[in-house]
Amino acid sequence: MAIRFLHTRIRVKSLEDSIAFYEKLGYRLGKRKDSPQGNKLAFMELEGNDVFLELTWSPDYTATCPEDLMHTCLGVDDIVEYCDAVEKAGIEIWPSGWREKFTGGGTKMAFVTDPDGYEVEILER
Repeated sequence: MAIRFLHTRIRVKSLEDSIAFYEKLGYRLGKRKDSPQGNKLAFMELEGNDVFLELTWSPDYTATCPEDLMHTCLGVDDIVEYCDAVEKAGIEIWPSGWREKFTGGGTKMAFVTDPDGYEVEILER
């Protein structure tokens, strides 16, 4: 029996703000729909990936993400080039001084925080 990981759902305060944020990271909006439970859904896709990010907004749900509860992770070929583009799009990269930290060897990683407090890790692959 084959089992595949298909998607991750996160609750958001504003579907439009979250879509705009993830588009700046390189996602594209796939489909949008309303669920039978009354949720508004947006499916964010990355080119060449089967797994997607499902953004969910509910009128009766308050989305809160405690610090460091969970994160997603993006692998990129050139972390400096990617982080430069993300920063130019208006998203803060952390830790501060990330460019200087990437001059040595070892694992190169950075983070951004989405509008709801979810962390997105960025790793050079």
